[in-house]
Amino acid sequence: QVQLGESGGGLVQPGGSLRLSCAASGKIFSMNVMRWHRQAPGKERELVAGITSGGNTNYADSVKGRFTISRDNAKNMVYLQMNSLKPDDTAVYYCNADYALSESGHLFRSWGQGTQVTVSS
Repeated sequence: QVQLGESGGGLVQPGGSLRLSCAASGKIFSMNVMRWHRQAPGKERELVAGITSGGNTNYADSVKGRFTISRDNAKNMVYLQMNSLKPDDTAVYYCNADYALSESGHLFRSWGQGTQVTVSS
């Protein structure tokens, strides 16, 4: 069983910064795409950013230029550096990852439990 655990959320003023971390634990053969999603109250969960094992990234338009996703392949960790935060960024942030457990290459997906980010003065 592969588990993901997020950390780094909290309360921050508008214009501030936070760095989220997500660690994957378990017997992972290879880690594929890692992503950050978020869900605000009353809204659907949305993709924030993704990163491939080779380092290619993609971002939601709403966070381009403010958020940066990165990963440490040796540690099976993914990060989200969030700058110039706005009240609209308030949400529970979830990481997920696609991974293989063996040479077969069959991919599985796990989600973290989420971490709250609140942007407010």
